[in-house]
Amino acid sequence: MDRSRSIEALATALQDAGARADWDALGRAVRELGPRLQALSAGRAWSAPERAAVARLRGAHEGAQAAAAAASAQLQARLDDMRVNKEGWMAYALAGEPDSGHNAQ
Repeated sequence: MDRSRSIEALATALQDAGARADWDALGRAVRELGPRLQALSAGRAWSAPERAAVARLRGAHEGAQAAAAAASAQLQARLDDMRVNKEGWMAYALAGEPDSGHNAQ
């Protein structure tokens, strides 16, 4: 029985989740990867087409890892920007608040 289709499905799950930036789905796909590969490899060697599918799976995993790293870097940059501009945002927010002494009824 050729296991290439099952291996390709694992690769597709990683690629799709990474491309959509669906980090929950990517996490599930990564968690399933080890147990599924162990089950698929139990007891027999990989055929040439299966080894090629595993190589594509490795590439999909690396691509998903790169997508997650890029998203993490973007988020870190955004957080850094927010931290740097925190005082300005607070001053702007305070300047927009009505003066409680002038509007009392």
